Amino acid sequence: MQLFKETKSILKSSMSSLGGGSPEEIERFWSACVLYCVSRLSKAGRSKEDGGVSLCQILRACKLNIVDFFKEMPQFCIKVAHVLTGLYGSDWEKRLELKELQANVVHLSLLSRYYKRAYQELFLSNDAKPSDNSSESNNQEASDYYRFGWLLFLVLRIQTFSRFKDLVTSTNGLVSVLAVLIIHVPVRLRSFNINDSSYFVKKSDRGVNLIASLCEKYHTSEDELSKALEKTNTVIMDILKNKPCSASECQQDNLSFIDPEGLTVFKDLLQGNLLKSSLLILEKEYENAINSKGELDERMFANDEDSLLGSGSLSGGAINLPGTKRKYDVMASPAKSITSPSPMSPPRFCLSPKGNSFGNSKMAPITPVSTAMTTAKWLRTTITPLPSKPSGELLHFFSACDKDLTEDITRRAGIILGAIFTSSSFGERICTNVRTANRMDAIWTEQRKMEALKLYYRVLESMCRAESQILSGNGNNLTSLLSNERFHRCMIACSAELVLATHKTVTMMFPAVLEKTGITAFDLSKVIEGFVRHEDTLPRELKRHLNSLEERLLESMAWEKGSSMYNSLIVARPALSAEINRLGLLAEPMPSLDAIAAHHNISLGGLPPLPFQKQEHSPDKDEIRSPKRACTERRNVLVDSNSFRSPVKDIIRSKLPPPLQSAFASPTRPNPAAGGETCAETGIGVFFSKIAKLAAIRIRSLCERLQLSQQVLERVYSLVQQILTQQTALFFNRHIDQIILCSIYGVAKISQLELSFKEIIFGYRKQPQCKPQVFRSVYVHWPLRSRNGKMGEDHVDIITFYNEVFIPAVKPLLVEVGPGASPNKKEEEKGPVDVGPFPESPRLARFPNLPDMSPKKVSATHNVYVSPLRSSKMDTLLSPSSKSYYACVGESTYAFQSPSKDLKAINNRLNSGKKVSGRLNFDVVSDLVVASSLSSDQNAKPAAMEVAPVKTPVKCEPSDP
Repeated sequence: MQLFKETKSILKSSMSSLGGGSPEEIERFWSACVLYCVSRLSKAGRSKEDGGVSLCQILRACKLNIVDFFKEMPQFCIKVAHVLTGLYGSDWEKRLELKELQANVVHLSLLSRYYKRAYQELFLSNDAKPSDNSSESNNQEASDYYRFGWLLFLVLRIQTFSRFKDLVTSTNGLVSVLAVLIIHVPVRLRSFNINDSSYFVKKSDRGVNLIASLCEKYHTSEDELSKALEKTNTVIMDILKNKPCSASECQQDNLSFIDPEGLTVFKDLLQGNLLKSSLLILEKEYENAINSKGELDERMFANDEDSLLGSGSLSGGAINLPGTKRKYDVMASPAKSITSPSPMSPPRFCLSPKGNSFGNSKMAPITPVSTAMTTAKWLRTTITPLPSKPSGELLHFFSACDKDLTEDITRRAGIILGAIFTSSSFGERICTNVRTANRMDAIWTEQRKMEALKLYYRVLESMCRAESQILSGNGNNLTSLLSNERFHRCMIACSAELVLATHKTVTMMFPAVLEKTGITAFDLSKVIEGFVRHEDTLPRELKRHLNSLEERLLESMAWEKGSSMYNSLIVARPALSAEINRLGLLAEPMPSLDAIAAHHNISLGGLPPLPFQKQEHSPDKDEIRSPKRACTERRNVLVDSNSFRSPVKDIIRSKLPPPLQSAFASPTRPNPAAGGETCAETGIGVFFSKIAKLAAIRIRSLCERLQLSQQVLERVYSLVQQILTQQTALFFNRHIDQIILCSIYGVAKISQLELSFKEIIFGYRKQPQCKPQVFRSVYVHWPLRSRNGKMGEDHVDIITFYNEVFIPAVKPLLVEVGPGASPNKKEEEKGPVDVGPFPESPRLARFPNLPDMSPKKVSATHNVYVSPLRSSKMDTLLSPSSKSYYACVGESTYAFQSPSKDLKAINNRLNSGKKVSGRLNFDVVSDLVVASSLSSDQNAKPAAMEVAPVKTPVKCEPSDP
């Protein structure tokens, strides 16, 4: 009750920031959030014997569903964070496990759909309509088999897997359950033919190799699937007490035409009363487990009608799931083009009415789970076979430096990856057999660690090769790059993140790798583009993942307190130093490798400490230090500790230095390729250009949704650009969308448009990247003498932020972009007093060209896509006045008609065999009309002479004989 009392006043003042319905609904949300926090954080709440409750019980009592709960819970945590810290300590967020639980819900939702589709492909389902009189009994029997498979999978997770196991491992377990069903479900309920070569492709003289065929279909590893099947068989033996026998010794109809080698059969496992008995045993085993340690009753995912499931998506922002189409296709890096943000909700699978599409289509459906398995296959086949040590060429680059860096680089990789891939990070939290789970977690962790290490060396070698080609003469000497601590940590973090993203881990979701490696979001953003560019075989889904990460970095994470971006910004924009220091935004120094090794209890393997460890442990005299740290010695606060010299400068060459060198150089070090500006100014300029591109895409998307004119769109974009360069402090510790929303409303007001903030928020809610906390909770730091009498840090709604903070800061800029502003007004004519102009910022440009729409798939059975004509080429071909008369590839000639139908219509016309009955006679159109038309198109303005329309009808001449 203490938490209720402490948060009662917050609830009264924040009624509009939680939920969107009646006060009763808001109270139910608040009650559910409070009860969940108490049940997770208090000692009494964690003990189910003392009356503790699960999340499912809380949601049913409050009449809420899972989707709505997870959407509102982050807002609740923001509002009551200080109360939770006071009651339960500073680690309450980690103990709450909210993100892990949400990601687990997403995984189970996807796995349940994956299982349902696979089951209905293999076996007759409830929807099947047999022609005999036993329809009802067959339907019930099929339903029991379906339930048995899902329950067996859930018990398998509890018995041998961790509660928050990765998606790939869980899928292997699910496929092993399918193998058990194929062996034991009666043949009469199959909807496939075991001799179907299209699906059971792995055959020998002894019959179909079931495990290999399932691996081929579901993109699993034979070794991993065999291990998962062994664990599934063990669960059947231990829980159901059923004695196994070798398949080669059993004579059953189910095993006809199947190679029995390596398979296990349980006699009468799914026959008659034994099936019902097995269901009861599995139900009881699962209930005992979730009643003691569980939070969710995962059986509900097999029932689409369960009221707790709700509707909508939980994937946006919580966990990145592949396999979903976006509005804009993903390019190599957001540095080139920022793509549409987070993925849409996972698609709901459209199953065949009879549920037996297994033999109807040769193309496997593309789902988030199948895409994850395909990506894992790339890691397994491309990265795993690589050596775990640097190649000969990479060792040559290490040894060609001013000193041999081999030992330093390999030692660093071991420590950083050891910190990321620790058994405690992926350890057991609910498993019944803790010893088995710990052993599995240790093996799994070591495998993932090796994959990340091999990927790191592979991409690092490609980068070194590219850098050496840019340099001439002493091109193999990459001392400045290879000796940079921050660069290597970013590369290792990126490699580890890709491995974790491939397996869809739940307990180590981004940004966990940043904390483990000691880098910041701004640091990681510097290597993403290069990482993608130098790994040619990187699957498209992992490229999408990196693009999605970079968008998250740009939109908010790089602006958060403690970002190293501020250490560069304070050099590039000295006028902002006072505000940065007032808010305490500077990043802390990176922890030393020795400190990381000691914290995670990592063995150093007897290697001597690196020569720069002392400098890392006690910050270097040239490092930018957070104002929170004690500073007694005299030093220059504008230099980074891990600085390095440009190889181009060392060898006195005039060529451009590699981008990575200036990106990771000391902020105050001059950049030889940038006309004397510092590396901080260059880095901030690149960062701001990425921010502008991301803002441009989001502004266009939202303005189109709000049906605003192109003129208003360009005003909004111009305003955001000016805020970025002249009122940069408005972005500090905030989300870029908060600035965009306020800019749209401000421009609408000065343009005298009838557009309310409510309408803007309503449109923003439909954006794929929308999070309610963006407009419900905006960070503010009230000065000592604020107009409302408040002081210190606070979070307010978007309207309060607009009135109290945004408008006072940008009112002069709003006047400049307003309808009455002179188009030739100079940017530097009048600048704010508190923020100096950024000398290197580009002049305000027109709204930029954005990425074209993704290629559209023409055929459902063939990989044929039609890409739209690029807007730049279209503009060249068509004048503004004539665009509406033409349809280009990718556009439809009829309203709401797809390009594929257009192509079909064109093909039908071409193949119809009809000849043109006549041809146009252009003699009736005078040269003056043609000349006027061309002049109008080329000059983009009406012709001086008005030409009367030609009323003579166009006559047809006879066709050629």
